[in-house]
Amino acid sequence: MKSKSDGNGNGNETIGGGGGGCGSSSSPSPPPSPRRHSGMPRCRRRLRPAKDSSESRRLVAGIMTRRSLRFFFLLPVVYISGLLMCVGPFFSLIGHTPLPGSRYRSHEIFHNLWHDIETDNSSVVELASVWKYKRKLREQKPCPNMTALRRDHFVSPGLNGFLIVEANGGLNQQRSAICNAVAVAGLLNAILVVPQFEFHNVWKDPSEFGDIYDEDHFISTLDGYVKVVKELPEALMERHNYNMSNITNIKVQAWAPVSYYLGVVSPILQKEGVIRIAPFANRLAMSVPPHIQFLRCLTNYKALKFSSSISVLAKKLVYRMIEKSSRTDGKYIAVHLRFEEDMVAFSCCVYDGGKEEKLEMDSVREKGWRGKFKKKDRIILPDLNRVDGKCPLTPLEVGMMLRGMGFDNNTSIYLAAGKIYHAERYLAPLIKMFPNLYTKESLAKSDELAPFTGFSSQLAALDYTVCLSSEVFVTTQGGNFPHFLMGHRRFLYDGHAKTIIPDKRKLVVLLDDVSISWRAFKDQMEDMLSESDRKGIMVPRVRKINRKTSVYTYPLPECRCLQQSLANQIDNKLDILENYYNGTKA
Repeated sequence: MKSKSDGNGNGNETIGGGGGGCGSSSSPSPPPSPRRHSGMPRCRRRLRPAKDSSESRRLVAGIMTRRSLRFFFLLPVVYISGLLMCVGPFFSLIGHTPLPGSRYRSHEIFHNLWHDIETDNSSVVELASVWKYKRKLREQKPCPNMTALRRDHFVSPGLNGFLIVEANGGLNQQRSAICNAVAVAGLLNAILVVPQFEFHNVWKDPSEFGDIYDEDHFISTLDGYVKVVKELPEALMERHNYNMSNITNIKVQAWAPVSYYLGVVSPILQKEGVIRIAPFANRLAMSVPPHIQFLRCLTNYKALKFSSSISVLAKKLVYRMIEKSSRTDGKYIAVHLRFEEDMVAFSCCVYDGGKEEKLEMDSVREKGWRGKFKKKDRIILPDLNRVDGKCPLTPLEVGMMLRGMGFDNNTSIYLAAGKIYHAERYLAPLIKMFPNLYTKESLAKSDELAPFTGFSSQLAALDYTVCLSSEVFVTTQGGNFPHFLMGHRRFLYDGHAKTIIPDKRKLVVLLDDVSISWRAFKDQMEDMLSESDRKGIMVPRVRKINRKTSVYTYPLPECRCLQQSLANQIDNKLDILENYYNGTKA
């Protein structure tokens, strides 16, 4: 049961995004180094007598034999040393002290500290002033005129043929594919057919592009840069017997460079007049020419506007969250929680449900992944997964972290999550710490949410909008949803992600210490909040053709010019807040 991927991953993301799942997988080998040739001219090479040559061979053979013997005796030593390094953590299995942070004891810690948590009214954090760091603006090159940009790079878009792509995964993996498809169409000077979405047999979400995004807005926004059509011309469909599978499908490797598209794909496109690329997830490298990177920015932050049915309800949910956050001036926290049953199962982490939990998780893994976790070469290390910060945080752990950072029980929290695993055990403490806890199900009226039930990507779009408008966003497990959201928040909020990224390696150690005091825990959480604040304004160093980080997570500096041009047009919660303060309802 693979979770619908959106996901480096999340409910609506790739299962294991940011977590890695059980065991480990090997990474591809680096490309071989280029062969070096001798710089010595041929005329200077001397031929030696055969006798000398045979003596040299014997000498070399002797040296190699001695080295081989040396390595032969060293191999057992190396093997044993490696074995000790790997097996060290397993000492807990034979009675030795477990590694700090390797056990889930958060319920016990919560029980020990609850009185202090409940009565603590010191150093309450005000949501209006939680973010201290400001992005320092460096001197930037002047932004090009948009008309000049189109004139220089997009004179006659679509001359080389039609491009069809099939986006797979969940909401934000599809979003990534759409942005990349526009970039590839611009690179190839192709006409883009509105992207198709892959139907997933598990999630059974039949949503098409127009169900999630405003199709006409998408086409009109890109007009002048990349030509987009809703379907292929009749003549091309007839030539391929009205069957998309008859159209040449090019299998493109992940993160393919610009040179591959220009050298391999472009000639095929010009010859055939139409090509397909399916699947189309992460099929374009991050390093692309500036005008192509601009297409990614334009698509992500302007062309992709949610459909009217989603937008109308999403804005109502945002307004209702603002209304319920009157004690904090309409500001609230949004938490993206990944503690659904399938996510817990995939992580292979162990909590405190005992034998019942183990049986449940074994059943879910077998049903969803059919023996994948029982292969002989798969090593499952729940303790090390937790120590390494790969386990999904429970709602209880999120609540303790936020209370430790100074957010009190007057704070309103929006929970973006699927069905919580054993909610009665893990969610109840969070509600105890933050009574003003809401979800889309609790905010929306039943008849409002009914049209979206069963459409996972459309439900994720509702969560995305409410999280985007929050004063504080909390990510707990990585994946495409938080990565796209952090990037979108940086784009909207002057370069600051306004996001709490828990240091889970530190957190699990603290929550394994039964003697820890609330003051000591709180000091660590305040440091963690400060570190998230600092990292929120970070901008990666980007060389001209060497971007390694995702432009969707770190949109600056490349999206700066678009950001400035849309400064007075950005559709975010500012309009909703204005309506709220003026006493009108959305």
